[in-house]
Amino acid sequence: MLSRAASRVWAKHDRASDGWLPLWRHMADSGAVAGLLWDKWLPQRIRDMVARSLRSNTEDARRLAVWLATTHDIGKATPAFACQVESLSDRMREAGLDMPFHKQMTDRRLAPHGLAGQLLINQWLMERHGWQQRATSQFGIIAGGHHGVPPTSASVKALTDHPALLRTPDSEQQWRAVQDELLDTAAEVCGVADLLPAWQHVKLPQPAQVLLTALVIVADWIASNPDLFPYYPGAPRDDAERIAAAWRGLSLPPPWEAREPDGKLTPEALFTERFSLPTGARIRPVQAAAVEAARAMESPGLMIIEAPMGEGKTEAALAVAEIFAARSGAGGCFVALPTMATGNAMFPRLLDWLGRLPDHRSGTGAHSVHLAHSKAALNRDYATLMRAGARTLAAIDVDGDEDRLSHRRDARRSASAELVAHQWLRGRKKGMLSSFVVGTIDQLLFAGLKSRHLALRHLAIAGKVVVIDEAHAYDTYMNVYLDRVLSWLGAYGVPVVVLSATLPSARRRELAEAYAGKRTDPVYFSELQDTTGYPLLTTVAPGTRPRTYLPEPSGRGVGVLTERLDDDVDALADRLQEELADGGCALVVRNTVARALEAAACLRDRFGTDNVTVAHARFLDLDRARNDAELLRRFGPPGKSGDERPAGPHIVVATQVAEQSLDIDFDLLVTDLCPVDLLLQRMGRLHRHPRGENQSGRPPALRTARCLITGADWSATPPAPVSGSARVYGEHLLLRTLAVLEPHLGGSADSTTTTTADSATADPPHPLPVRLPADISPLVQDAYGTGPAGPPDWQDAMERARTEHDVQRAKQRDKANDFLLDEAKRDGRALLGWIDAGVGDADDTPAGHAQVRDTAENLEVLVVSRRTDGALTVVPWADSKHAGAEIPVDTVPPPALARTVAACGLRLPYHFSFPQVLDQAIEELEERCVPAWQAKESHWLAGELILVLDEDCRTRLAGFDLHYSPTDGLEVTRAQ
Repeated sequence: MLSRAASRVWAKHDRASDGWLPLWRHMADSGAVAGLLWDKWLPQRIRDMVARSLRSNTEDARRLAVWLATTHDIGKATPAFACQVESLSDRMREAGLDMPFHKQMTDRRLAPHGLAGQLLINQWLMERHGWQQRATSQFGIIAGGHHGVPPTSASVKALTDHPALLRTPDSEQQWRAVQDELLDTAAEVCGVADLLPAWQHVKLPQPAQVLLTALVIVADWIASNPDLFPYYPGAPRDDAERIAAAWRGLSLPPPWEAREPDGKLTPEALFTERFSLPTGARIRPVQAAAVEAARAMESPGLMIIEAPMGEGKTEAALAVAEIFAARSGAGGCFVALPTMATGNAMFPRLLDWLGRLPDHRSGTGAHSVHLAHSKAALNRDYATLMRAGARTLAAIDVDGDEDRLSHRRDARRSASAELVAHQWLRGRKKGMLSSFVVGTIDQLLFAGLKSRHLALRHLAIAGKVVVIDEAHAYDTYMNVYLDRVLSWLGAYGVPVVVLSATLPSARRRELAEAYAGKRTDPVYFSELQDTTGYPLLTTVAPGTRPRTYLPEPSGRGVGVLTERLDDDVDALADRLQEELADGGCALVVRNTVARALEAAACLRDRFGTDNVTVAHARFLDLDRARNDAELLRRFGPPGKSGDERPAGPHIVVATQVAEQSLDIDFDLLVTDLCPVDLLLQRMGRLHRHPRGENQSGRPPALRTARCLITGADWSATPPAPVSGSARVYGEHLLLRTLAVLEPHLGGSADSTTTTTADSATADPPHPLPVRLPADISPLVQDAYGTGPAGPPDWQDAMERARTEHDVQRAKQRDKANDFLLDEAKRDGRALLGWIDAGVGDADDTPAGHAQVRDTAENLEVLVVSRRTDGALTVVPWADSKHAGAEIPVDTVPPPALARTVAACGLRLPYHFSFPQVLDQAIEELEERCVPAWQAKESHWLAGELILVLDEDCRTRLAGFDLHYSPTDGLEVTRAQ
């Protein structure tokens, strides 16, 4: 029913086939897809929020979403866009739409079609419907930002100053008539014409603008896929047939519709169902309290769970997430963890929980899952789900084809038949849109970073329950981003669960205030900073006073005797020989890889190579995974490690990788000095599980838990941390840690020195044990507090360290603010310039992570070996049938072989993060590029940097000698 001119405006063109799509057709496709996304894919929480923003019902909100998607490409009905394809622009000229030739429009870059569409919609609303200009921008900005970057005020002015880009002067009326015709028709078809008078008085909050923009982006991407929506000629002309076929072909899984567990179901019964507790087992008090606190909240909000290591905080968070999702309409869950390793460990736990949820057992439909980090495809559990969800996306016209597709897909599903890693929901921009996601904390922090397609990241988290694990593990720089993300999550009404062994009270208050924003009286939050007790739950419901709960301790506990140990590797070896004389397993934690390797070398001389294991982050990915599995097998909980635990003596020398996620248990701990919260985490690996009655399964001398603290010059006043530790953690927190530990520290730096009562460094006659968990919170609050700590003669040095610490934190905050997203506005202000002066794309790459972590960019390489005959091979020790296999260099390697090479990823250490060294290393690695591996078909290897080791596992790079071994990882030394 459109005029001849309007029907000839084009939207899509394929130069290879000369196929094309008229604008009206793409507008109809996009609107129809948006409606299906709203009805079948968008979580209820998102729909409700948009409706509240309109002060209307969800049906009117749906009409708005469909109309915005339908009109998002109206900017293509302009000469600036239409002139690009001569054959199609000629057809438009024949219909009266005159325009210059493409080469004549030198300033057309001022009119990208998204911005042009924004201006056309704004003008249409003012001229045809009498809106005020300010009111139009909050709706027009959706079209303006649908390519990932909302326009700025400057770009709007520049286009306004060049009206000929929107309508050529010689045929201005014809262009205006076509643009109005398309917009008028869209308003009628979408059912919004009668709603527009009321909408001009709406002040659409920025969170709603963001979510609507993201929905339009998703609808546009789907409607722009020619496999789902074929171009002309050959496209079906029947709207219903075209849309139904495409939707069947896409087959997006629906959102999670959580069912709140029956209120009569006790926490014990709930945990038994969801986590398969053994018959008669009792849940931890903090787990029961978390469930009851979630049920008691007026509406889902923020819950902070602080509890000791090993108390089941993760299970508590998932149980709370189920309640929060049911009450809020959330359609999924995102679990954010500190590292890829912790994410990999969490992923199967999430799958197990999902398999026990009621809607899975009743078979109500598949849900999409995603592992969100750069090496997810190498995770076996996720790879299985990827194979289950792999299929060709194409429109399905015949019911028989649909049946065959469903049968084929079902036949490939994993044992968890209701979970799929959906083919379309993959990639760095779409993966987070899956219903259930496990990923690194970076994926969450990216939501606070001004970056392209930021709206998609917000849509991905706004419809979920968000769980943030290990909240104590993030520094000032990361916390700036975390707090800003929390403020947006609060604005969206996203339920959030934060987990930590313990938090400084000031940090607890910051998290609560960030989430609550300006909706809650700030006086309420001062109470949080004064709250004592442990374990501790804190809840913040929108607009209400925060509440705290003090669950009973679980009764599990251990007293740890702490002792100074001289920082000398020979002294370390002597002491371990003495302690492990009757066997036993010791964990030695060093703060740097160099110190770990130095200690391991000395200990191997004393104990033998087979009795010393090294664990740190400078291993190939496949070696790191094998190391973690081996640690769990040998030092995991009783009943899982079984007889695999060494009789001893055995020593594991590790860096911070042993602090978290690994459920490992040792008889004795030796650790470098570190901040007290991390020190307590390390102590959590000591006597973690009972081994026999009263620990009778441990050697007699090691049945009392003991921690030896080294990494400091104890003879100095105050004790001086070694340089590597001071560089990693800063001197201030280390000195505060020593100060609060003074009553607990025994021993002497010099084993030959006799301590006397009048000695300047005299120890208490009976040092107090560190009681876990009872002492965790008091020690952390004192160490991170501002009150006096330490002997009088320490104070000058501690004050200097504090000043330096404060300066460094201020620098981190200032640096983080460079690309930090502004707070959400609720006054109808449009998203103009929302991500102006941003970072561009935020990728799951080392460069991307460096944007939300205060770290320099470092290199990732894939490691291969070179034989003496020059052939490249997989490293010979790889845990794969391809170990030592030759890799073809003149063709694309077979997928299975290439995947094994991709599993040999290695992140190069800080030596290669300095700009000059980094550039030189990249240049040298690019010179060794294998051209055949850069082919599009080689998705495992294309674009990767390859580090080639000789037969002795050595190479030279950017002035450094590198040596790798599967037992010690990577060693780097300056080339001579």
